[in-house]
Amino acid sequence: MNTNFFRSLILGLFVAATPAFPAEGLPVVQVKRHLVDLSFPAESLVEAVQQTTVGAQVAGRVLEVKADAGQVVRKGELLMRIDAREAEEMARAAQAQYANAKVSYERTKSLVAQKFMSSAALDKARADFDAAAANRAAAGASQSHASIVSPINGIVARRHAEQGDMATPGKPLFTIYEPGSLRVTASVPQYRLKEMRNVRTARVEFPELGKWVDATGVNLLPTADATTHVSQVRVALPPLPEATPGMFARVHFVIGQAEKLTVPAVAVLRRGEVAAVYVQMPDGRLSLRQLRLGDLVGPGEIEVLAGLLAGDKVVTDPVKAGIAQKQNSGK
Repeated sequence: MNTNFFRSLILGLFVAATPAFPAEGLPVVQVKRHLVDLSFPAESLVEAVQQTTVGAQVAGRVLEVKADAGQVVRKGELLMRIDAREAEEMARAAQAQYANAKVSYERTKSLVAQKFMSSAALDKARADFDAAAANRAAAGASQSHASIVSPINGIVARRHAEQGDMATPGKPLFTIYEPGSLRVTASVPQYRLKEMRNVRTARVEFPELGKWVDATGVNLLPTADATTHVSQVRVALPPLPEATPGMFARVHFVIGQAEKLTVPAVAVLRRGEVAAVYVQMPDGRLSLRQLRLGDLVGPGEIEVLAGLLAGDKVVTDPVKAGIAQKQNSGK
């Protein structure tokens, strides 16, 4: 048996089993044809425009952790303390080396002045003294690096180390981003690039948040990946506190406009792959109407390919309609 015929048969029985009943007190909307944006979707990820990774500059055990992922931090705020005993020992050794080099340099300078030593010996003593001074300065700086502080105002996106872990120079400890500057980066295939060159508008859908926002900018990068043959498009976002780096988003790039008949997505009742809506008839009663739907054309709107006519009144709360159906069928 043909699959489409089987689906139609199921829905036909489903609709036929639903008698018309009064639609009193139910929210309805009159559907009509109107201009909608033509777009194509592309999956993307949220990124921080301004993000920094704070790393360790000294070796040592992590003694204390003062910040965690999701925490708001201020510039200069203490994030972590590292055991600086090794750095302190290096500083003491560097200080002793510096003191010895200074004494040796002064003595050599005196002996050269008295013609007991050559100028070459003085040059070497001076070089040793300068090296010792540099080592002392570096060791002193290492001591200050045992306290890890935030370099910017922002939010901790990720903490890379736990208390008791061993920190080593260059090892990431925190990733911090500024929440006011977020964007999404989408991958667009080559066959779409001609359309993309004229795209100036996009809407970004966040399925997990149930939100849509208008992009504040669209920037097609001038290179393509040699392996996947796709180009990257950066889409700037308005302030959106709920969004975080790494979150999934879907970008709808607007490529034109057309007149279409649409229905609110919340009005659609689904049974597997079958879609229907409750339609208010001219006599005020309801009947269940099968639909053939197209694409999502905007926040909460779906294109209707068949099943409705302009002017039809659709119930926007199918759950209440179903409850009313049960109540009326039981009378």
